[in-house]
Amino acid sequence: MIEVFTSREALADAAADAVSERLAARGPGALVAAGGSTPGPIFDRLSRRTLPWEDLTVTLTDERWVDPSSDDSNEKLVRGRLLVDEAAKATFLPLKGPGPTPEADAERADARLATLPSRAVVLLGMGADGHVASLFPGAPELVVGLDPDAERLCIPVPRPGLAPFVPRLTLTARAILRGELIILTVTGDGKRALIDRIAGDPAYAPPAATFLRQDRCPMRVFWAA
Repeated sequence: MIEVFTSREALADAAADAVSERLAARGPGALVAAGGSTPGPIFDRLSRRTLPWEDLTVTLTDERWVDPSSDDSNEKLVRGRLLVDEAAKATFLPLKGPGPTPEADAERADARLATLPSRAVVLLGMGADGHVASLFPGAPELVVGLDPDAERLCIPVPRPGLAPFVPRLTLTARAILRGELIILTVTGDGKRALIDRIAGDPAYAPPAATFLRQDRCPMRVFWAA
């Protein structure tokens, strides 16, 4: 069931409320944050919420293998719009590290993600082609990336099929489904139509379908035009 909002501002309010409700209790918890344009207003709201941030770890669904100071870095987005004000007390677990290759950084992140608390909320986005995180349609990495029982939690995506070419790191389905709640936020009529097609056509299976059709982790879908 898609939860429909009259504006992107109302969607951001609702998403921040849902995250806050789930992470309000004391004790170890985690927020797994997506990049892109939609999460920014959600981060702005969350950063001012009075939550037990000192108990919470923030990490990313995916990351471009670029310097964290780059405007293309999801880490830069999260540090600038989420990990400020009240949320500055949280612990941040980056995916991009000091390794010489994306493969080395993915292995490092994989080990660190294994310690992430199970009380986690995942803020997930979706591309117009049905990709989530950096799990792209047709990519060879999907064999591992969409397997909910795969061993890996983080994998490199050396050639995501996008221009300009930028290697990436991405959480796998296993990592994303380990949490307590997934919130998929989407905007625009095209993405609404894509979600409706996934619901109505079993043969249509872009990466997002793996998450929309699973029953391992509760999922809420927030949409605004």
